[in-house]
Amino acid sequence: MAKLKKDLQAVTRELKALTKKTERLMKAADKLEKAEAAKKPKAKTKAKAKPARKAVAKKKTTTRKKAPAKKKAAKPTATDRVLQIIKRAKKGVDVPTLMKKTGFDEKKVRNIVARAFSQKKIKRTGRGAYGGA
Repeated sequence: MAKLKKDLQAVTRELKALTKKTERLMKAADKLEKAEAAKKPKAKTKAKAKPARKAVAKKKTTTRKKAPAKKKAAKPTATDRVLQIIKRAKKGVDVPTLMKKTGFDEKKVRNIVARAFSQKKIKRTGRGAYGGA
């Protein structure tokens, strides 16, 4: 009897956990629906009904080529920002200085520096200091 009671309590706990998880998923789904609804343009107020037309087969005579889209100036990546700071420094820059200037956390800065060093984009100017290659 005691084992049955413990089993029932365990099942109850699991059901409560599943209920909470389901509620979180429902909230997330609602947020996604609201975000998608906000992205879609709203229909204009009562448009006039157009009369139905008969389908007529048309020959396609010419095709228009779209003008190439203008590329916007890309926002510099985190790596670009760190490399800019390193290349401006004459004597080299250490990781804490890079963290202050960029606002990135230590792990991100160290990963960027390690990757740039392995790609030979920067070099070590001293212990813990890096300069342009």
